Amino acid sequence: MDQRLHDRLNQIPDKVLSTEFLSGQGLGNEIGFWIFDYEPEYELDVREYIEFLEVMLAKKHGDLKVANINLLQSLVDYLGDRNFIDKAIQMQKAKGDEALLKSLKGPLHMDKFAPYLTTKYSATEQDIIFITGVGSVWPLLRAHNLLNSLHSLLGHKPVVLFYPGHYNGQAMSLFGKIPSNNYYRAFRLVP
Repeated sequence: MDQRLHDRLNQIPDKVLSTEFLSGQGLGNEIGFWIFDYEPEYELDVREYIEFLEVMLAKKHGDLKVANINLLQSLVDYLGDRNFIDKAIQMQKAKGDEALLKSLKGPLHMDKFAPYLTTKYSATEQDIIFITGVGSVWPLLRAHNLLNSLHSLLGHKPVVLFYPGHYNGQAMSLFGKIPSNNYYRAFRLVP
Protein backbone atom coordinates (compact mmCIF):
# COMPACT_ATOMS: atom_id res chain seq x y z
CA MET A 1 0.00 0.00 0.00
CA ASP A 2 1.16 3.49 -0.80
CA GLN A 3 2.48 5.31 2.29
CA ARG A 4 0.48 8.46 1.55
CA LEU A 5 -2.74 6.47 1.33
CA HIS A 6 -1.82 4.61 4.51
CA ASP A 7 -1.31 7.93 6.32
CA ARG A 8 -4.60 9.31 5.00
CA LEU A 9 -6.55 6.18 5.99
CA ASN A 10 -5.12 6.36 9.49
CA GLN A 11 -6.57 9.87 9.88
CA ILE A 12 -10.13 8.65 9.31
CA PRO A 13 -10.92 7.38 12.85
CA ASP A 14 -10.01 10.67 14.54
CA LYS A 15 -11.97 12.57 11.91
CA VAL A 16 -15.18 10.51 12.09
CA LEU A 17 -15.11 10.35 15.89
CA SER A 18 -14.69 14.09 16.34
CA THR A 19 -17.56 16.06 17.80
CA GLU A 20 -17.39 18.45 14.87
CA PHE A 21 -17.86 15.61 12.38
CA LEU A 22 -20.64 13.83 14.27
CA SER A 23 -22.60 17.02 14.92
CA GLY A 24 -21.84 18.77 11.63
CA GLN A 25 -20.25 21.71 13.41
CA GLY A 26 -17.91 24.02 11.57
CA LEU A 27 -19.45 23.36 8.19
CA GLY A 28 -21.06 26.77 7.81
CA ASN A 29 -24.53 25.20 7.80
CA GLU A 30 -23.56 22.97 4.86
CA ILE A 31 -24.54 19.33 4.65
CA GLY A 32 -22.41 16.72 6.40
CA PHE A 33 -21.31 14.87 3.27
CA TRP A 34 -17.67 13.89 2.94
CA ILE A 35 -15.64 12.22 0.23
CA PHE A 36 -12.56 10.11 0.78
CA ASP A 37 -10.96 9.88 -2.64
CA TYR A 38 -8.14 7.52 -3.51
CA GLU A 39 -6.33 6.08 -6.48
CA PRO A 40 -8.42 3.25 -7.99
CA GLU A 41 -5.54 0.78 -7.94
CA TYR A 42 -5.79 0.81 -4.13
CA GLU A 43 -9.43 -0.31 -4.08
CA LEU A 44 -8.68 -3.60 -2.31
CA ASP A 45 -6.53 -1.85 0.32
CA VAL A 46 -9.33 0.65 1.00
CA ARG A 47 -11.92 -2.13 1.27
CA GLU A 48 -9.71 -3.93 3.76
CA TYR A 49 -9.27 -0.75 5.77
CA ILE A 50 -13.04 -0.09 5.84
CA GLU A 51 -13.59 -3.59 7.24
CA PHE A 52 -10.97 -2.87 9.91
CA LEU A 53 -12.59 0.50 10.64
CA GLU A 54 -16.04 -1.02 11.07
CA VAL A 55 -14.73 -3.65 13.50
CA MET A 56 -12.73 -1.07 15.43
CA LEU A 57 -15.70 1.30 15.73
CA ALA A 58 -17.97 -1.55 16.87
CA LYS A 59 -15.49 -2.67 19.54
CA LYS A 60 -14.35 0.68 20.87
CA HIS A 61 -17.46 2.78 20.21
CA GLY A 62 -20.32 0.31 20.42
CA ASP A 63 -22.83 3.06 21.11
CA LEU A 64 -22.09 4.61 17.71
CA LYS A 65 -24.44 3.40 14.97
CA VAL A 66 -22.54 2.99 11.71
CA ALA A 67 -23.98 1.73 8.42
CA ASN A 68 -21.83 0.67 5.47
CA ILE A 69 -23.88 0.88 2.31
CA ASN A 70 -22.14 -1.20 -0.34
CA LEU A 71 -23.69 0.04 -3.55
CA LEU A 72 -23.12 -3.13 -5.54
CA GLN A 73 -24.79 -5.35 -2.96
CA SER A 74 -27.56 -2.79 -2.49
CA LEU A 75 -28.15 -2.60 -6.24
CA VAL A 76 -28.39 -6.39 -6.52
CA ASP A 77 -30.77 -6.52 -3.54
CA TYR A 78 -32.88 -3.71 -4.94
CA LEU A 79 -33.21 -5.31 -8.37
CA GLY A 80 -33.85 -8.70 -6.77
CA ASP A 81 -36.61 -7.29 -4.55
CA ARG A 82 -38.29 -5.99 -7.69
CA ASN A 83 -37.78 -9.20 -9.71
CA PHE A 84 -35.57 -7.43 -12.25
CA ILE A 85 -32.49 -9.68 -12.06
CA ASP A 86 -33.61 -12.40 -14.47
CA LYS A 87 -35.22 -9.84 -16.80
CA ALA A 88 -32.02 -7.79 -16.82
CA ILE A 89 -29.86 -10.82 -17.60
CA GLN A 90 -32.15 -11.86 -20.45
CA MET A 91 -32.22 -8.34 -21.87
CA GLN A 92 -28.44 -8.03 -21.73
CA LYS A 93 -28.05 -11.37 -23.52
CA ALA A 94 -30.66 -10.56 -26.16
CA LYS A 95 -30.08 -6.85 -26.78
CA GLY A 96 -26.72 -5.94 -25.25
CA ASP A 97 -25.35 -3.56 -22.66
CA GLU A 98 -26.77 -0.32 -24.07
CA ALA A 99 -30.32 -1.68 -24.10
CA LEU A 100 -29.89 -2.94 -20.55
CA LEU A 101 -28.61 0.43 -19.33
CA LYS A 102 -31.52 2.17 -21.00
CA SER A 103 -34.08 -0.22 -19.52
CA LEU A 104 -32.69 0.18 -16.00
CA LYS A 105 -32.76 3.98 -16.03
CA GLY A 106 -36.34 4.04 -14.78
CA PRO A 107 -36.03 1.47 -11.98
CA LEU A 108 -32.67 2.91 -10.90
CA HIS A 109 -33.77 6.53 -10.91
CA MET A 110 -32.59 8.19 -7.73
CA ASP A 111 -36.15 9.11 -6.77
CA LYS A 112 -36.61 5.37 -6.23
CA PHE A 113 -33.16 4.05 -5.34
CA ALA A 114 -32.09 6.67 -2.77
CA PRO A 115 -35.23 6.20 -0.63
CA TYR A 116 -34.70 2.44 -0.87
CA LEU A 117 -31.19 2.85 0.57
CA THR A 118 -32.32 5.09 3.42
CA THR A 119 -35.07 2.63 4.36
CA LYS A 120 -33.01 -0.56 3.95
CA TYR A 121 -30.17 0.74 6.12
CA SER A 122 -32.34 2.78 8.52
CA ALA A 123 -30.05 5.62 7.48
CA THR A 124 -31.87 8.35 9.38
CA GLU A 125 -31.23 6.42 12.60
CA GLN A 126 -27.48 5.99 12.02
CA ASP A 127 -24.74 8.17 13.46
CA ILE A 128 -22.42 7.68 10.47
CA ILE A 129 -23.04 6.31 7.00
CA PHE A 130 -20.25 4.93 4.82
CA ILE A 131 -20.96 4.46 1.13
CA THR A 132 -18.70 2.04 -0.72
CA GLY A 133 -18.66 0.23 -4.05
CA VAL A 134 -18.99 3.33 -6.24
CA GLY A 135 -16.71 1.96 -8.94
CA SER A 136 -18.53 -1.37 -9.02
CA VAL A 137 -21.87 0.16 -10.02
CA TRP A 138 -20.71 2.57 -12.69
CA PRO A 139 -22.29 3.32 -15.18
CA LEU A 140 -25.58 2.16 -13.66
CA LEU A 141 -25.28 4.67 -10.81
CA ARG A 142 -23.43 7.96 -10.65
CA ALA A 143 -22.04 9.19 -7.34
CA HIS A 144 -23.04 12.83 -7.76
CA ASN A 145 -26.66 11.85 -8.52
CA LEU A 146 -26.77 9.64 -5.46
CA LEU A 147 -25.34 12.31 -3.17
CA ASN A 148 -27.73 14.93 -4.53
CA SER A 149 -30.69 12.64 -3.85
CA LEU A 150 -29.50 11.61 -0.39
CA HIS A 151 -29.11 15.24 0.61
CA SER A 152 -32.86 15.79 0.77
CA LEU A 153 -33.35 12.50 2.63
CA LEU A 154 -30.50 12.72 5.14
CA GLY A 155 -29.80 16.43 5.56
CA HIS A 156 -26.94 16.92 8.02
CA LYS A 157 -26.35 13.22 8.73
CA PRO A 158 -22.60 12.49 8.39
CA VAL A 159 -22.05 10.52 5.17
CA VAL A 160 -18.65 9.40 3.88
CA LEU A 161 -18.42 8.35 0.26
CA PHE A 162 -15.33 6.26 -0.49
CA TYR A 163 -14.49 7.29 -4.03
CA PRO A 164 -12.03 5.52 -6.37
CA GLY A 165 -10.93 8.58 -8.27
CA HIS A 166 -10.34 12.25 -7.67
CA TYR A 167 -12.39 14.90 -5.90
CA ASN A 168 -11.09 18.44 -5.79
CA GLY A 169 -13.92 20.00 -3.80
CA GLN A 170 -15.72 21.02 -6.98
CA ALA A 171 -15.87 18.00 -9.27
CA MET A 172 -15.38 14.26 -9.20
CA SER A 173 -13.52 12.12 -11.71
CA LEU A 174 -14.22 8.42 -11.35
CA PHE A 175 -11.09 6.29 -11.74
CA GLY A 176 -9.31 9.59 -12.45
CA LYS A 177 -10.60 9.29 -16.03
CA ILE A 178 -14.36 9.69 -16.16
CA PRO A 179 -15.47 13.24 -15.43
CA SER A 180 -18.67 13.76 -13.52
CA ASN A 181 -20.99 16.70 -13.24
CA ASN A 182 -19.78 19.24 -10.76
CA TYR A 183 -20.54 18.35 -7.18
CA TYR A 184 -19.54 20.98 -4.69
CA ARG A 185 -21.59 20.14 -1.61
CA ALA A 186 -19.25 17.56 -0.08
CA PHE A 187 -16.00 18.13 1.74
CA ARG A 188 -12.82 16.11 1.39
CA LEU A 189 -12.62 13.93 4.48
CA VAL A 190 -8.83 13.83 4.55
CA PRO A 191 -6.75 15.99 2.19
